[in-house]
Amino acid sequence: MKSFFQRYATPFITGLFLVSLISGIALFFHFGPGSFHGMHEWLSMVLILPFALHLWKNWRSFINYFRRAPMAIALAISLAAALYYFLPSAPSEGRRAGGPPQFAFTSVILRNSLTEVAPLLQTPTEDLIAGLKANGFSAATPELPLTEIASRSGKSEGELVQSLLPR
Repeated sequence: MKSFFQRYATPFITGLFLVSLISGIALFFHFGPGSFHGMHEWLSMVLILPFALHLWKNWRSFINYFRRAPMAIALAISLAAALYYFLPSAPSEGRRAGGPPQFAFTSVILRNSLTEVAPLLQTPTEDLIAGLKANGFSAATPELPLTEIASRSGKSEGELVQSLLPR
């Protein structure tokens, strides 16, 4: 069994890395079917096992990398590159939500009050308040932003949107 893992760890890393590479490029350029997202996420998770086996197989060689500067430099640069995505990219005034445009659009809508959103849903504000309260949004008032209603009610914005949609 050990020889099987040692023999197949590197080939599986190669195959799964290529899948991750191709699906990642497709996602970056918003090209191809929606199944690329699930493929990229799940098969990147599967990649962890052959990577761990590869490290186990090549542990002594791997440890030798830490004795020289290139590994420390590469890890520091990689960490800095990853941390960049946690920094605010712009002042809060002009910032928009990341991800697909429909998520950014939803984020903008959710910053408005029920009074402002009711005409978009072609529903009276009072009916929206009653529906939200029936679904456990106790903080529903006409003037609060939708995000605040969800937060104060202890529910997610997704649950709030689902409650507002006509059935």
